[in-house]
Amino acid sequence: MSTTTGPDGRSVIVTGAGSGIGRATALAFAAGGARVVVADLNAEGAAAVVAEIEAAGGSAVAVTGDLGEQAVVDRVTATAVERFGGVDVLVNNAGIMDRMSAVAEVSDAEWERVIRVNLTAPFLLTRAVLPHMLAAGKGVVVNTASEAGLRGSAAGAAYTASKHGVVGLTKSLAVMYRDKGIRANAIAPGGTSTGITVDIEPGAHGPAALGAYMGNVGRLAEAEEQASAIVFLASDAASNINGVILPVDNGWAAV
Repeated sequence: MSTTTGPDGRSVIVTGAGSGIGRATALAFAAGGARVVVADLNAEGAAAVVAEIEAAGGSAVAVTGDLGEQAVVDRVTATAVERFGGVDVLVNNAGIMDRMSAVAEVSDAEWERVIRVNLTAPFLLTRAVLPHMLAAGKGVVVNTASEAGLRGSAAGAAYTASKHGVVGLTKSLAVMYRDKGIRANAIAPGGTSTGITVDIEPGAHGPAALGAYMGNVGRLAEAEEQASAIVFLASDAASNINGVILPVDNGWAAV
């Protein structure tokens, strides 16, 4: 078995890499020697992360666009293959919050947008990179799920459904491709300092109902703590870890 534990030389795609957990993850991979595709909807944020990586002597390229669109997914995948020779690691991190809406309060627009960004986009990108991983006989996918993928009391209906879907996608991928050299795992972050804000409807039932449970969140994690878990799951040190949903939440899942 290889004794290599770091990402040195690997081609890594990180989505939502222009800020928050994605930015911290892209920087962590690059610091270990990986070549990183920085994918984000925000062109300015993605360019800033690429500049930061390059200033430190690393290699990165930005691809911007909505990952819910197949054309953008194809461009991200092609960039990794053409610039870095393939895809060794895919980190499906990009995501958006809902409005903490209860089922009866969720609009079609809120539901469809959250599911598209949080679940459909990771599916599309995973499907796009799999042929390259299968051809290489190896690959790692790490998804960003959530505490909301483990319980029903951490977010609104749309976000909760989307992250439960990410958990299922991760486990299905792990089972179906474990004999092909491909591993799939996910982190389930608890509260994390990322600057994300939630647009809550005043007086809505969802936020009021969830309020009683949010006291269990505990200390907020730093984005770098989530990134460290992602890099570990992608490393050779986690070579026999497959299909795992790893809470990174200061024990919230244990409460």
